[in-house]
Amino acid sequence: MSEVLRQGVNQESAHTEGHHNGNGLSFWEKWHRGESFFSKYVFSMDHKVIAKQFLLTGMFWGVMGGLLSLVFRLQLAYPDTPIPFFEVILGKWGEGGILDPNFYNSLITIHGTVLVFFVLTGGLSGTFANLLVPLQIGARDMASPFLNMLSYWTFFLASVIMFVSIFLPWGPAASGWTAYPPLSALKELPNMGIGMDLWLVSIVLFIISALFGGLNYVTTILNMRTKGMTMARLPLPVWGMFIASVLGLLSFPVLLAAGVLLLADRHLGTSFYLSEIFFNGQALPNYGGSPILYQHLFWFLGHPEVYIIIIPAMGLVSEVLAVNSRKPIFGYTAMVISMASIMFLSFLVWAHHMFVSGMNPFLGSMFMYMTLAIAIPSAVKVFNWLFTIWRGNLRLTPAMVFALGFVATFIIGGLGGIFLGNAVNDILLHDTYFVVGHFHVVMGVSALLAMFAAIYHWFPKMFGRMMNRTLGYIHFLFTIIPALLVFVPMHHMGMAGVPRRYYSFQSFDYLAQWQDINLFITTMAIIGFSGQLIFFYNFFYSIFRGKKPSSNNPWKATTLEWTTEEMAPGHGNWKGQVPTVYRWAYEYSPPYLKDTDYVPQHIPPEQIKKEPVKVSEPVE
Repeated sequence: MSEVLRQGVNQESAHTEGHHNGNGLSFWEKWHRGESFFSKYVFSMDHKVIAKQFLLTGMFWGVMGGLLSLVFRLQLAYPDTPIPFFEVILGKWGEGGILDPNFYNSLITIHGTVLVFFVLTGGLSGTFANLLVPLQIGARDMASPFLNMLSYWTFFLASVIMFVSIFLPWGPAASGWTAYPPLSALKELPNMGIGMDLWLVSIVLFIISALFGGLNYVTTILNMRTKGMTMARLPLPVWGMFIASVLGLLSFPVLLAAGVLLLADRHLGTSFYLSEIFFNGQALPNYGGSPILYQHLFWFLGHPEVYIIIIPAMGLVSEVLAVNSRKPIFGYTAMVISMASIMFLSFLVWAHHMFVSGMNPFLGSMFMYMTLAIAIPSAVKVFNWLFTIWRGNLRLTPAMVFALGFVATFIIGGLGGIFLGNAVNDILLHDTYFVVGHFHVVMGVSALLAMFAAIYHWFPKMFGRMMNRTLGYIHFLFTIIPALLVFVPMHHMGMAGVPRRYYSFQSFDYLAQWQDINLFITTMAIIGFSGQLIFFYNFFYSIFRGKKPSSNNPWKATTLEWTTEEMAPGHGNWKGQVPTVYRWAYEYSPPYLKDTDYVPQHIPPEQIKKEPVKVSEPVE
């Protein structure tokens, strides 16, 4: 097996040589000779180091977002009960053990912002686009390593500014993660001062980081594929990153413009979003603006953002399912077309978030039809996943069970989207807990399950060691069960008319009856968050003390990242020539082989006939 792999890696690749001036790895060897610690591990241009930086930063924000949610969940579970440690950890915002109502809104705002942008976008795509794109297409690095480094540090700066805003004495932003004006445009309101400004600056920097990364990913995929790696042979994770990057490049600038105009309304006296506003009995001078304009600009990015998160997750899950089912991915072309169709349709559905904004019913019906139409490519992907695992030789690794969990929660959450996509239903369910339950299941829980699946699967490639399988299974159970017990009951609350973002439900009899459910949801949230401690222990322990894999391809996968001479390769990825590709990425269980169930992409056809690849060691 190793001899065949070695021969495949050493195949001449004129295409790759053209990108590297015929010098093989000598440039990178010279680059690293005499490199300082900071240039190698801090301000690194190695895409794999940058992937780890995105991952660790995303994990930090995952913890922060989870802790913020526990604070406001405790408020909902015990609305009239002083909680002493609130004052200890929150200071004046928890005076007497009672959570300040304005700070409650701030907690919801920061929680939603960091989970959507810093964890599920930066943490997921930033990590695995950087890790996998060069390795899976056979490139030494990104097209612009410097721009790649700049992308992370812009993201890090945005994170620092958002983090600092949480501890301001005037309070962080309290506008909700959507930052709707006129609330967000009036800096005189409580918790709408400098905290809101820092929120906007942080989001602007995040968007710049996303644009840097997106340009780099698209350029790398289009121009730096190794010899034989046609677009039709790309692994699905690369397709997911490519499509999501195009989506981000077309939609993020719109939110950037919306944020800049909102800053102008706050500080330059403009009236893009304000008109005929009375504050403390006095008419403000702003006239002619429209808060509905902001909603259009925000949701033109806001809904594609859902797919910027979920499309890379789909690609990662597709890879994990195929590898661990030992079957070719079912309907490769249909998978790619369905992802591209989702990208196209995502630009035509943004106003389904605005059915209650007073839009023309005929216009609303057009957005409703487009919204329901997006269920078609989504269903194609679901059936393709189901047919991929159908009668497969399933290997239930921790990555595989998380991938299966993703398919389940994506189906559950997607069914809720059918209700909200219908304008008649949405008018009744808008701003209720049904919406909270829906988008947390379909976007939050599903994307996190995909992210965990990818971490368990590619952990050996990142760190050269294996994560503990038993702890992985326990982590899965403590993740998916509490998550469903938190968010599924919210659908029932929403159908009963329970509104979201209320500080307390005790003033209304028809809402107070849900207090026991709120207590149950909070309990499950605490259990689910505590279960993540298992993951963190497994993750950091395994980095230093985890079992080393017995081969460089522990999952017996076909893609190029498993062909490097070292499990966790250095800068440049391959010491010798970059491998040449001879087939697509999912040659599992081909009928012409007797002694194996997979053929790597880089093995020449003549070598398969002369010396079939043999599976000599068990999958770890």
